[in-house]
Amino acid sequence: MAQTVKERPPVPREVPELPPALATSPLKPKTLPNWGLKTAMAITGVFGALFLALHLFGNLKVFAGADAFNAYALGLRTFGYPILPHECLIWTLRALLVIAVVIHVCSAAILWTRSRRARGAFKAKRNNGLRSWNATLAPITGVLIFCCLIVHLADLTWGAKPIASATFQHITGTSAFAYQNLVASFERPFAAVLYIVWMIMIAIHVGHGISTVVTDLGVMGRRWRSVGVIIAGVFAICILLGNAAIPLFVQMGVIA
Repeated sequence: MAQTVKERPPVPREVPELPPALATSPLKPKTLPNWGLKTAMAITGVFGALFLALHLFGNLKVFAGADAFNAYALGLRTFGYPILPHECLIWTLRALLVIAVVIHVCSAAILWTRSRRARGAFKAKRNNGLRSWNATLAPITGVLIFCCLIVHLADLTWGAKPIASATFQHITGTSAFAYQNLVASFERPFAAVLYIVWMIMIAIHVGHGISTVVTDLGVMGRRWRSVGVIIAGVFAICILLGNAAIPLFVQMGVIA
């Protein structure tokens, strides 16, 4: 009589649990990842810093006199003409700057909102000293810088009254009055003080931004981060002293 062999049921294998870093997150993935937003802020921040350096280079021509400064202002509008359209350079720079500012501000707002939600009701104590304070002040200085930018454009670019001086003159096709408009504006003490305060806020904001660019772009070495902090400090001081000297010298009568 044949014996029937009963098959044993398969023993289920225990699947080892994945470490938390490799486990699938139950949260819905973000459409815009944080690293992408930080990279966008870093790139647009570098572009903004380069624009500030170019702007400082042009502003320093005021010390060469009215003719040199007015020729520079007119040259920005006639650069490449007639091969390029009139005011091609200046409007290209303006368009790129507006795009960079929009990307920078939107990225910062999204990251700030996510940070607030992740923090919850309790705020961590500061333990990084000045660096932590700079990070806290960055959103505040950013908003104030944008507001001062609107005032600055209304004063020296658009000639909007009563923000602009009473003697403001718009540029024509062959003549620029940038030097006269600048002196007339900074002869008013409140305009000179506002511009200096604006430069202080820009120095704080740009100094913090440049020091974090190396980290946001993936550079983690301590030496490279130290180099970034030094470059940020030197750049911020140059922007502050170079631009703030102009209203100070106008108030002292050196530039007139």
